Parts: sequence; structure tokens; C-alpha cells
Amino acid sequence: MNPLLQIRALGQQVWLDSLSRSLLNDGHLARFIAGDGVAGITTNPAIFQKAIADGRYYGDDLALLRREPLTAEGRYERLAIADVRRACDLLYPLYEQSRGEAGYVSLEVSPALAHDAEGTAAAGRRLHAETGRANLLIKVPATAAGLVAVEHLIGAGINVNVTLLFSLAHADAAADAYLRGLERLRAAGGDPGRAMSVASLFLSRVDTLVDARLEARGGAAAALRGQAATAMARRAYQRYLDRFHGPAFASLRAAGARPQYLLWASTGAKNPAYSDLLYVEPLIGPETITTLPEATLAALRDHGRVENTLAAAPDAANATLAALAGHGIDMDEIGEVLQADGLRQFDQAFAKVLELTA
Repeated sequence: MNPLLQIRALGQQVWLDSLSRSLLNDGHLARFIAGDGVAGITTNPAIFQKAIADGRYYGDDLALLRREPLTAEGRYERLAIADVRRACDLLYPLYEQSRGEAGYVSLEVSPALAHDAEGTAAAGRRLHAETGRANLLIKVPATAAGLVAVEHLIGAGINVNVTLLFSLAHADAAADAYLRGLERLRAAGGDPGRAMSVASLFLSRVDTLVDARLEARGGAAAALRGQAATAMARRAYQRYLDRFHGPAFASLRAAGARPQYLLWASTGAKNPAYSDLLYVEPLIGPETITTLPEATLAALRDHGRVENTLAAAPDAANATLAALAGHGIDMDEIGEVLQADGLRQFDQAFAKVLELTA
């Protein structure tokens, strides 16, 4: 059996970490959905920058948009929203069949709003309305301001992908914001059962930074290279089970609310010495999502080994994190450094997009 479909049978969704008009117009996305069971799509400014710069299907629309009184950001949004709508429509049958468990497409607010809670919430409401698709996730970074916006958006019935999580502290904060939003929604008379949120925990970037610090320490520390991200993800899953399958969530669960599913992001191995499925095979388990770039998806289809690995040996994950701490690796500090760097990277990608659409 196709390993991607085996993963689906174990309760994990596979999403594609890419979107472009080539994928849409040439039928590749439809084939990924039909043949590989791809159940969602994530996007970000870097993905759209690459799509518009490299794609052959944007020129005519961009020329028409330049005749309208729009800003460069307005032109970008028109292009991106058109792509997202088409992807949402391809996935809508799955969204309906799964009763809102799967079939989502993410669209990110401007990175310039990362520290503006009110601006992020307003942008999220606007993009939600302009896209006009039930299976849209507004993507919001897990900054302090972003988490305030997450609470308000969920409270308004707008579904959210909380992104740029790089630590257990970030994952906990994202879950807390979601729960506060659900309580707001319920208090306002909304239906918690229609709410959806995912928490995107980035993996390979964590190992890239932690490995560099371990190498600098040398000795026994270097033996821990390539282990920090998967240990963090496994610990995050333990906390997820405690939180969303425990008594604290019982009242909301009884009202139909879903957990905030963990989504493994940054799953392409950046170190060529590591397995190309390092951030996939050890993290397969129910009620989770893995979002894969096309190369990693192809690798999984070709030679992936599939079994329920995520909940295995929880003590080993905790021991790895303890060993890292013993060598002076502060995973919360790592997370803050990487989130700030991720915001800078998205700012740079967004600036390049606006150069293309100016």
C-alpha cells in the first residue's frame, strides 16, 4: 500500500507544504489528493514568493491587476486568495465527508502584523471574508500579539493555524489561546463544534540550531545531534494527550469542541547526513498532521516505513530533553531565537513578493 495512505489509516493527516498555479493548473494537486490522500495544504509568504517568481501562470493576471488602483500587497492578496480558493474547492469534498476534521488550506496574515494583535485579528477577519471558504485556516504567528489575535479569531468563529512554534512553551501558549477562544465562542452563543485550529510545531530548524551548539560543546554532547526536535515533538504530544483528553477539556469536548491538533512543520531534513524522513517516520500517530514539501512527500511515497511511532518510548523523549538541558541547551531559549528568525525570514519573503507585484 502507498505509505501515505497507510499513514492516513493510522489517524494522521498528510498535508502538502506547497501551493502554486502549476500544482493547480497541471493537475498535480488533484492527483496528490486522489492518489496520496493529501488532506490539507499549508502556505506562507515564502511559498507564494517562490510560486509567483517561478510560475508561468501569474503574468496575465498580474498585468490586469496592475491596471487597478491596488497596492502591491493588494495585488499579492488577489493572487494568493485566488489560488487558496481553488485549493479549498478541491479539498471541500473531504472537508464535508470528514465533518470538518480535514480538508483545510492555510492563508497567512501579513508578517508586518506579527506584533499587532488588533491588526492581525482585523486582517484575519478580512481575509476570511474575502476568501469565502469554510475550509480556510487563517495562519497567525505565535507571538504574544498573535496569540491574543488567535483567541479573538477563534472566539469569532474563524479557524486558525497557529504558526512559528519552536518550543514546548510555544505549543502550550497556542493551546491556551485556542481554549480561551473556544470559551469566548461558547459564551457568545457560537458552536464550539465548528471551530478548528492546528498548532504548527517546526522541527528541522530546531535541530539545525541545537546541533550547532552541541557540536561547539563537543564530547558527549555531540552524540545528541539530530534528536532534539523529535524528542520535543513527542513531549508535545504527551502534553496534548494530557490536555485534550483530560478533565480540563471535558466540558468543551461535551459541547462538541475538537482538540487543537499538533501539526509537524519544517519536516524536510536540512542536514544531508540525516534520513530524508527523520521528521516523518518517528512522529506518526493519531490526531496529528504532518505537512510535507513535495520532495519529502515523494520520499515518503517511495520508501517510507509506516507504523504508529509517536507515542512509543515517551520516557526516552523525556530523557533526551533532560540530557540536552544537562549540556546547557535551553529549549525555550532556542524557541525564542528561532521564532524571531522565522519572522525575519517571512518578512524578507514578503518583501520579495511585494517587489514582484509592485
